[in-house]
Amino acid sequence: MQRSIYGLGLIVLFAIAAGACSKASEEELDPPCDTTGMRYSIDILPVIAAHCYSCHGNGTITEGVDLDGYENLKSRADNGDLLGAITHAAGYTPMPYNQPKLSDCDINKIKAWIQSGAPDN
Repeated sequence: MQRSIYGLGLIVLFAIAAGACSKASEEELDPPCDTTGMRYSIDILPVIAAHCYSCHGNGTITEGVDLDGYENLKSRADNGDLLGAITHAAGYTPMPYNQPKLSDCDINKIKAWIQSGAPDN
């Protein structure tokens, strides 16, 4: 009986230690996402260019969607299409199409930029 209680205690301690280590590792791998002061040219454009331009930029216009240039992106941001697509909201085609969803940080940066009026900065 004492041996099983001792074994159970070790298992609990191991689980607690493993949880603490994995939490620390997650924070090291995923640093906090700063969404303050989002700028189109520095914070938003690189995300859009990396994940969207292969189908919707640099002269490629798929399904009538052109995200190349500030005005094109702003119109999609203003009408809700951009956020609906990247958050995989109901009624929108999930984007990037047939690719993994953007990171939560990238989505939150785009949301913050839109919420601040999607400025051309």
